[in-house]
Amino acid sequence: MARERKIDMVILGLLSHEELTGYDIKKRIDGAISFFWKGSFGNIYPALKDMEGSGLIERHDTSVGGREKIAYCITESGRNTLTEWLNEEQANNELRYETLLKLFFGGVCGRDVTVRNIEVFEEQVEKDLKLLKMYCDNLEKAIDKEDHMYFYLTASFGVESYEAYLKWCKKAKKMLRSNDI
Repeated sequence: MARERKIDMVILGLLSHEELTGYDIKKRIDGAISFFWKGSFGNIYPALKDMEGSGLIERHDTSVGGREKIAYCITESGRNTLTEWLNEEQANNELRYETLLKLFFGGVCGRDVTVRNIEVFEEQVEKDLKLLKMYCDNLEKAIDKEDHMYFYLTASFGVESYEAYLKWCKKAKKMLRSNDI
């Protein structure tokens, strides 16, 4: 069952752990999984509406401090859909980095601009790597919990990938700064 909207699977996966509001879902996406997946309110709320209509999730309306709060939980049908997707052997592991796109066309502006673009990328990678290492350190302390092992493996993939990015940045800047072609 290849689904067009992977945000549905992200939401079902998050709801498989706990009941969440749309805002909570966005916070989870922006936190732990933002290193490999993005989501916006503009695609989360339509997906919630569609998945509720399809019976994959249920909505719970509550009032907290006089304010309406809408939380969602996964249904058995939603759990089956998530399980079916997890069992699919194909996965779209598309790599899209604007920095690499700018690098590819870097000859238009020259080496100085390209080096600066790489430096900006490198700064973001260093910042993200620090956070990923913190996640790994914290998850290692609770690796005996089944879900934490999966979270740890995801974060450690990020650490190793980001370390490779930094190695590449150093090599690319050295090449671009040299006068040899």
